[in-house]
Amino acid sequence: MKGHHMSIRTAEIHRAIAFYKTLHFDVIQRFTTGYTLGCWLEGPAGRLELIQIPNPDPPPDAFSDEHYVGYYHLSFDITDELSSDQTLSTWLEQWRDRLKSESITLKILLYPIPQVIGNHTYHVAFAADADGLPLEILHNLGPLSSTP
Repeated sequence: MKGHHMSIRTAEIHRAIAFYKTLHFDVIQRFTTGYTLGCWLEGPAGRLELIQIPNPDPPPDAFSDEHYVGYYHLSFDITDELSSDQTLSTWLEQWRDRLKSESITLKILLYPIPQVIGNHTYHVAFAADADGLPLEILHNLGPLSSTP
């Protein structure tokens, strides 16, 4: 078995498309679902389906509500995108500029912090997408050093 796609319901599909394009997703198909607009995007993290919801309720605060159950976040590893002089912080600033050019404000939920995941150390940050849904951004700093 393998994953097929991620799906996000959005309040404004054109704004969501512009947002995910700054993460190197491209629209590969637009469609309607009978009552609303939808599209498929493809990018470095696979396929993403966006579905516009007419008259949406605000999304729950999945990031800050410790009792929330359900979708938590999508995670993107940007390690291979970084040049030797870039950090996760500088990448976030450049992403902020790309979003600003689309008239979208980047909301940082958690500024980069070190975190051990498995046997690697990462810098981890969280940002909100165009609808306020959490996205985790990872920079792999390398394997943990072994102690003799």
